[in-house]
Amino acid sequence: MDMKLDLCAATARDLQRAVASGVAPQAVAEALIARAARIEPVVAAYAHLDPDALLRAAAVLPQGPLRGVTVAVKDVLLTRDMPTGHNAARHLGSGAGIDAPAVEVLRQAGALIAGKARTTQFAAMSVGPGTANPHDPGRSPGGSSSGSAAAVAAGLAAIALGTQTGGSTIRPASFCGVFGMKPSWNAITREGSKMYSATCDTVGLYSRAADDLEMLADLFDFDPCTLPTTLEGLRIGMTFGTTPDAAMSETRDAMILAREMLRDRGAIVTELALPQDFDGILDAHRVILAREGASAFLNEVRVDPAVDPFFAEMQRDRPDAATSRAAYGQADRCRAMLDEMFADGMDLILAPSAPGVAPVGTWAGDPVFNSLWTLMQVPVVNVPLHRAAGGLPVGVSLIGRRFEDRKVIRAAGLLHPDAVPVVEPRRP
Repeated sequence: MDMKLDLCAATARDLQRAVASGVAPQAVAEALIARAARIEPVVAAYAHLDPDALLRAAAVLPQGPLRGVTVAVKDVLLTRDMPTGHNAARHLGSGAGIDAPAVEVLRQAGALIAGKARTTQFAAMSVGPGTANPHDPGRSPGGSSSGSAAAVAAGLAAIALGTQTGGSTIRPASFCGVFGMKPSWNAITREGSKMYSATCDTVGLYSRAADDLEMLADLFDFDPCTLPTTLEGLRIGMTFGTTPDAAMSETRDAMILAREMLRDRGAIVTELALPQDFDGILDAHRVILAREGASAFLNEVRVDPAVDPFFAEMQRDRPDAATSRAAYGQADRCRAMLDEMFADGMDLILAPSAPGVAPVGTWAGDPVFNSLWTLMQVPVVNVPLHRAAGGLPVGVSLIGRRFEDRKVIRAAGLLHPDAVPVVEPRRP
């Protein structure tokens, strides 16, 4: 074991090995607490972080494959020993006394649940929760998994749980320069999280290394599939989806870089034109979210006068039955078409993760390059390949066939085998 290992800069795999070699989990907790005391005033990644409770938890961690690995949990997922506030006033400080299944799986594996990461209200709003981007505190970390992505980027957790309904895992990963994964729909149960859309809600994952995503794939028992040992010969379709004009120059640069790196390593990258049935698919996504969100937040609107007006507007603007049926029908057809494209020989898709670098201010960003793949329920990994002017990160997405999550993770690791260094945020 490397005695000079920085416990906050370590990957999940490195932390697991360090603890297995004799580093006390309490030392991991102490390092995280010290780092949080120094940089949390700048980053504000956590809605809840209790140093005393963290030290007590570290002292009684069970043996398991993730023993001592620090985890930030998005504050819409239940945790038995921490409040789950959803960034909504009437829920602040409330606790159910149970873990969401995803959290319980991590805890049973010995992971050290560090705290609750900040989120936009009910993971549905487009305005951030006050978390800063570690690369530039004047910019957004993305949303709604704002704190989860920022915590991993800033060394305040080795891995994190987020969620995605539109682009809430992949876009923050791009803005914060870390690996982010939206697994296949329901590969990780979203039970124990406030529902927005039954069709689209997906528990997401963050790490600073693709190898850590492989650890999590094992932990959550993702489906087995044939894994590439190199990128050579992989057939990859490159697309800007249905909105190519939304890509800014830094995203186009990132896509070109990814294409050339893939080709240099033997992959066959060709332009992918989506079938005409995909025209208007983003509108279908909006209709489905509006329809399902109206029922998901009905109780909040009726009982909480302090809830954001966005949720009342959702009730008023609920799509009618005919419009909703058409949207669901289009989504079903496009999923079947996409599955046929993979079955006909396409291995992966290369697409943007975000329109550009993180925007200045608190806006969570545009999910225009994410919503399609979320609605298709396919696995997506953000690969933090590119740095634009000023060192700001821009990622690209690798996308696979439903339930071939491990293949996408492996390809991401072959494209970017190195761990991402932690960011040292500076006061704005």
